[in-house]
Amino acid sequence: QLQLVESGGGLVQPGGSLRLSCAAPGNTLDYYAIGWFRQAPGKEREGVSCITSSGGSTKYADSVKERFTISRNNAKNTVDLQMASLKPEDTAVYYCAAVYQPECPPVTIETMSLLPNYGMDYWGKGTLVTVSS
Repeated sequence: QLQLVESGGGLVQPGGSLRLSCAAPGNTLDYYAIGWFRQAPGKEREGVSCITSSGGSTKYADSVKERFTISRNNAKNTVDLQMASLKPEDTAVYYCAAVYQPECPPVTIETMSLLPNYGMDYWGKGTLVTVSS
């Protein structure tokens, strides 16, 4: 069983930045495609971004494109989500998830919600990001 742990959430003002990290204590993430998802209060969980196991390809939801950047830090065995120009509507619990395959699910981020478990096998417990003044 792959354990995933998110960190980096917190309170940030609109327009601010925050970096989230996804770690797998005791396991390597090298062989997994990794996705970031979020669930805002009262809303369904949605895909945010995904990165291939090699880090060679990424996907973003339209709502975060040009503001968020997903990347792999192989030295630290983490997958990070750098969030910039944060908006109140970015407020959500952010989850990382993993699937044991090189590629992200072959669908758009927006349609990952139609897949069983969003096409992912393992999930972290989430970290809360609150964007508010």
